[in-house]
Amino acid sequence: MLDPNTDSTLRNQILTYCLSDVMTDHERARLLGLPEGCRIRERAKILAPEKLILGKNVWIGEGAILDAQGGLHIGDNTQIGLNVLIWSHTSHKQAIQGLTGSPAKEGIKYAETRIGSNCFIAGPSVIAPGVTIGNGVIIGPLTFVERDVPDNGIVSCPRDVRKLQDRVDRLEKLVRSLSAAGSSQKEI
Repeated sequence: MLDPNTDSTLRNQILTYCLSDVMTDHERARLLGLPEGCRIRERAKILAPEKLILGKNVWIGEGAILDAQGGLHIGDNTQIGLNVLIWSHTSHKQAIQGLTGSPAKEGIKYAETRIGSNCFIAGPSVIAPGVTIGNGVIIGPLTFVERDVPDNGIVSCPRDVRKLQDRVDRLEKLVRSLSAAGSSQKEI
């Protein structure tokens, strides 16, 4: 059965976002009650805005989704890129248990996600629930961040994957050379 209160709240949120599509970034930020100097591009959404703590002068890119259902803190002067997904909850256990669509919240994990000040998160990247990102951090494009990042850290999935591939290549070369050396010793 549908809950009229939930439906009304959701309908108002949908209408607000539809209206905001014809506004400037600053007008949209004011409409959504964001702090001084914040800008939010069209099609960006904030889930559970009442649980969002947002600093001043934050820029939120087009199509970004900020999920504050488990609590979300973003510091001053941080830039959230296009189509970035920042999560503070996950429902994968609910899906695996066959409870999707169930009014019960079993299987949903909520975890506060924190992003420091003066950060740059390039899109499209994903920040997992419960992650803490320090101040002055750069997250490269196409990065999935599932671990905490210390102050002034740089995380870039493509670069990290290249480093891992280089390491695998070196290890494979070492194994081949050791195998070749072992074969040579057997012949002697």
